[in-house]
Amino acid sequence: MKASPIAPTLSSPTLVPNSSKTWRFYLILFSLSFICFVAALDGSIIATALPKIANELSATNNYVWIANSFLVAQTVIQPLCAQLCNIFGRRMPMLISISVFALGSGIAGRTVQGLGSGGIMMLVELIICDLVPLRERGKYLDMVLSSSAVAAILGPVVGGALSLANWRWIFYLNIPISGITLAVMSIFLRLRHEREPTWMRALSRVDWVGNIIFVASLCSLLIGLVFGGLVYAWSSWKVILPIVVGVLGWIGFHIYEWRPPAFCKEVSIPPRIFATRTSAAGFYIDFISSVLLQWALKGAFSLRAGIDFIPYEAFLIVTAAVAGWILSKFGHYRPLHLLGFCLSILGPGLNISLSSSTPKAVWVVFQMIDAIGRALLLPTVLPAIMASLPDSDVAVATGMYSFLRSFGFVWGITIPGIIFNSQFDRYLKNVSDATVRQQLGSGRAYQLVSSDYIRSLDPIVQQEVISVYRRALRPVWIGAVAFGFTGLITVFVEKHIALRTELDTEYGIEGEISGKDEEKLADKPEVRGGGK
Repeated sequence: MKASPIAPTLSSPTLVPNSSKTWRFYLILFSLSFICFVAALDGSIIATALPKIANELSATNNYVWIANSFLVAQTVIQPLCAQLCNIFGRRMPMLISISVFALGSGIAGRTVQGLGSGGIMMLVELIICDLVPLRERGKYLDMVLSSSAVAAILGPVVGGALSLANWRWIFYLNIPISGITLAVMSIFLRLRHEREPTWMRALSRVDWVGNIIFVASLCSLLIGLVFGGLVYAWSSWKVILPIVVGVLGWIGFHIYEWRPPAFCKEVSIPPRIFATRTSAAGFYIDFISSVLLQWALKGAFSLRAGIDFIPYEAFLIVTAAVAGWILSKFGHYRPLHLLGFCLSILGPGLNISLSSSTPKAVWVVFQMIDAIGRALLLPTVLPAIMASLPDSDVAVATGMYSFLRSFGFVWGITIPGIIFNSQFDRYLKNVSDATVRQQLGSGRAYQLVSSDYIRSLDPIVQQEVISVYRRALRPVWIGAVAFGFTGLITVFVEKHIALRTELDTEYGIEGEISGKDEEKLADKPEVRGGGK
């Protein structure tokens, strides 16, 4: 008769406590931070250098698509990648993602690069979740995500320098760096997973139909959002049609996932991950905080150069580290989310008062308030989502979390862009020069603000244009405040759930034993001390 599980004795040499961290753990953590830094640096560098690249390649007409193909590919691939991680483990998808990223850098282009980056960003967080218990994840997620923030600071500087020297090195540099990371991970990223007996058995678990519907519908929706107001007017059928098709396809996808046919053995996004109020609220908080983060970036870059945005990123890094430590220490995420949204509302609200006479020290303080609010949310949302879900759902939940974050970035560009352009056109009549009015109207104002165009204008016209920019930005900040309130309300939907201190996963480091394995071993007489 099977004995009831008893905790292993301390003398058992085969058991590794969940709280212990080996040198392999820290090497994996460093590798994850490094590849996350490279992927984020690439995105921030391109934002600075892309105008010159598009001009030299005579591709200015395709500027919008070149700029956003990376983000579209990065967004749509993440749920599929999460399902593949459940079937094939974490190691091989990560190695493939790094290889695809390097391939896109050297040969295949931005869309392929985006596919690799999407896999990398999702897998980095997933592997952290596999290696540490839920209570500790905020601390280690911040360590990795901070590398992305550092990359965002360095990106504009490095991108500007390389674009002046030789912009091709922006892509070439990714190849040796990715190669080194790939070699290190090939050797040391040894993670366990239960392999299927055959490739056909493994491939039969993939939700092929669901993923095809999801990728196709999201590509259609994102293309409409990206092109709207920039390439075509929002009233154009070339914008409306892909958005409508994308929304209908997305609805059809969720219906399919809710009632899958008999041949679908495993859906890619199981509805159960939205079944609790805490996980559902967490996913919305993830989306809206990503919208607001990108919203703040867009609003700030409309007025000043990226170098002036360094204080924002610096406060973001430091506060995120503190937030991750507080979550790991005390295990309460709701107070952090509540304070985060309060500050995220206050920051844009204060920006409404900015004027030409506002001292630099004042807007730096406004940045600080906004950055602290965002940072309190960054490392604490994913642990909150996972609090009401079992560790067996960590891959699909992380995939949805990463997707909603990237999807939020798209809306964080689109919504303030719509508000800004409509308000700019409204006040454009205050510019006395008819030629300038024609050049800046119809959605072109944001594209020209960071160039030498403004400085080339007559001083009187220049002041008129800057005044219009300021007046158009105020509704953008008001919109940010309104969206922030929706996140604040959602915090009250969340429920406090104690964060688990034990790790229960089948995907830990090879040779180290998780809580689930401890329970299995506890049933064996030789582990309990009752055998030979």
